[in-house]
Amino acid sequence: MKTIFRAFLVVLAIAFTLSTRTFAADAAADYKAKCATCHGAEGKGDTAMGKAMKIKDLASDDVQKQSDADLAGVITKGKKPMPGYEGKLTPEQIAGIVKYIRAFKK
Repeated sequence: MKTIFRAFLVVLAIAFTLSTRTFAADAAADYKAKCATCHGAEGKGDTAMGKAMKIKDLASDDVQKQSDADLAGVITKGKKPMPGYEGKLTPEQIAGIVKYIRAFKK
């Protein structure tokens, strides 16, 4: 019985590890599909569109000091000139993008 329980825990740990990697990959793909055109691959806003709209660097203190809820709200509702993604991204996808943005912190 102990052997079965240990095997179950090992399988559960492996599944969790793989699902976390998949979540991170999904967040990166969502960011690339919806955000990178303007914000750039590294969030610096250094694209032609980003420069034209004077987009802030996502690693900047101004962006990073915002709460997760604030960032999720901007992604969901938009902030001129950025469109909102409510109905286009799920709340889980938006949360993933927020975590992805946190990785840009300097």
